[in-house]
This record gives sequence, C-alpha cells and structure tokens, in this order.
Amino acid sequence: MIIRVKKCSDKMGKSIPLPSYATDGSAGLDLPACLERPLIIPPGARVKIPTGIAIDLPHGHVAGLVFPRSGLATNHGISLANAVGLIDSDYKGEIIVAVFNQSEREYTIKPGERVAQLVFIPVFRVAFEEVEELGDSGRGPGGFGSTGR
Repeated sequence: MIIRVKKCSDKMGKSIPLPSYATDGSAGLDLPACLERPLIIPPGARVKIPTGIAIDLPHGHVAGLVFPRSGLATNHGISLANAVGLIDSDYKGEIIVAVFNQSEREYTIKPGERVAQLVFIPVFRVAFEEVEELGDSGRGPGGFGSTGR
C-alpha cells in the first residue's frame, strides 16, 4: 500500500526523515520528533511533539494507530498521553504525538529522535441492529477476570 505523505515543516534545519521501519519484521514505522532544539519533559508532564508530516489515508478504509515505543516507555517512562493515538482517514493535518513522562526524572527529546510508532489497520464501518438476545458463548456476559486467567 502506498501512503502519500506531506512534509509540514522543516524545524530541524535539514530534511525531516520520513517514518521508516527499523527492521524487516517491524509492524510499526518509527515517527521522528520534528524539533528545532531538544525538548525537556519534566516528571509528570505532558507535551505535544510535532512529527513534521501529514498523511493521506485511503478514505474510510484505513486508519493509522500511533503507539508508544517500548524502549522509551520501559527505559525512561515516556509513553503516550492518550495510550494510543488514532488518525482518521479524513484528518489531513500534521501528526502530533502527545507524550507523558511517567518517571521521576526529566527526559530530553532530541530533534529527529524516534518518539512513537505508526501502524496502519483496515477499518470496517458497521451498522447496529438492536436485538433482544445475543448468541450464546462459553463465556457469556462474564467481564473482568471472568475467565480465571
């Protein structure tokens, strides 16, 4: 699948790298921080980090999901403020990554640093049909912890 991408700015003073896969087996493309200078994130703070790009998704058929990078989360406590970001097919603005420093130390994001990862998924539009009963399953209406695992 080809995704059209537009560079929104060049705050880094050089060409912003396009998102890329770190390995052949990577599911997500790494999103770099488009910053003019390093950005310090104090403990407990939330900040918005621009990526310098906007994308053109196939209308209604594909969505982008923005996930935290596991290394930043486990090694430095840097995660996404909204858990997972959703890019709808009709959003054409710059991709902004909202990060949260959940550690007790400040962390510095460097220009071009990989701050999140972008995964593309198919989207299914649904219509609801209201019914009196749902089909049977082995689990039934059991919720949190109901499977005993």
